[in-house]
Amino acid sequence: MKLRFATVAAAALLATGLASAQTCKSPVPDSALVKKGTLTMSVNPTLPPMQFVDQTGALKGMRVELGEAIAKRLCLTPEYVRIEFSAMIPGLQAGRWDLINTGIFYTEERAKLMQMLQYEDQAISISTAKGNPLKIAKPEDLSGKTIGVEIGGFEERKARELDKALTDKGLKGMTIRTFENFAMAFQALRAGQVEVALSIDSTGAEYQKRGDFDRVLSGLFPTPVALATKNKELANAVAKVLNDMKADGSFQKLFDQYGVKPIDGPVVVKGPAA
Repeated sequence: MKLRFATVAAAALLATGLASAQTCKSPVPDSALVKKGTLTMSVNPTLPPMQFVDQTGALKGMRVELGEAIAKRLCLTPEYVRIEFSAMIPGLQAGRWDLINTGIFYTEERAKLMQMLQYEDQAISISTAKGNPLKIAKPEDLSGKTIGVEIGGFEERKARELDKALTDKGLKGMTIRTFENFAMAFQALRAGQVEVALSIDSTGAEYQKRGDFDRVLSGLFPTPVALATKNKELANAVAKVLNDMKADGSFQKLFDQYGVKPIDGPVVVKGPAA
C-alpha cells in the first residue's frame, strides 16, 4: 500500500512539473534566439568573483548567476560559450550567441553597434606584487612601469589613456603589454614579466583578499557595465526581467552577496533603433 501511494505521489509530482514547464512560455520568440528554447551567452571567465571557473571546471560568479536568473525568468535554458573578450562583439554580430554577459563596459560607440543594458557600476584597479615593492600610491607612480592588460577592451583603452596622461605631464610613459585575458595578465605579474596589472575593481579586490597581489589604486574611470545583444526584442525582454528583479529585491540581494554596486534607477535599452 505504501509503495503504491509513493508511486502515485511521484506520478502526481511529475505531472505537476510537466504542467509547469508547459505553462512557462517564453516572451522571447524563437526567431530572436540563436537556438530554440535557449539563451546562449558569451562569457570570459577570467574575472573572479564576477565570472570564473572553479576547481571542478564549473562556471561561477555573480554574472553567471545573473545570467541563469534571467534565463529562468524568460523560460529559457541558459547556455554559456566561454570565449576571449576580443571575439565577443564580432561573434554577437555573426549570430553565434544571443547575449554578451561578461560585464562589457558601456560606451556610446558600442551602443551604436548593439543593444546595451547598463546594470552594474564598475571602475578600474591597479594591482602589484604583494607588499607593493614599487610604492605606487598615485597614477603618476606608473611612469616608466610595465603594465599588463587584456587586449581589445575598455581596459586597454584606459591603460593607453593613462599612458598619454603621463607623457602629457612630461613624465615617462608606460610599456603596455596586452594579453588574451586578465588571468594571463595576472600570471605575467606573478612571474615578474610585468610590474603592474590592470583589471576591474571587483577582480583587483578579490585577488588582494586572496593574498595574491596588492591592489594599490582603485576607482579609476568609473563607468557602467552592461549586457549586450543584437536583437531589440530580446533586449526589451531582458530589461523587463532585470527591472522585475529590482522590484522584488532579488537583484540587490545578488549584488550585496558579491559586494558590487548596481546602477541607480531602472535598466533601459540603449542601442540602434533597428
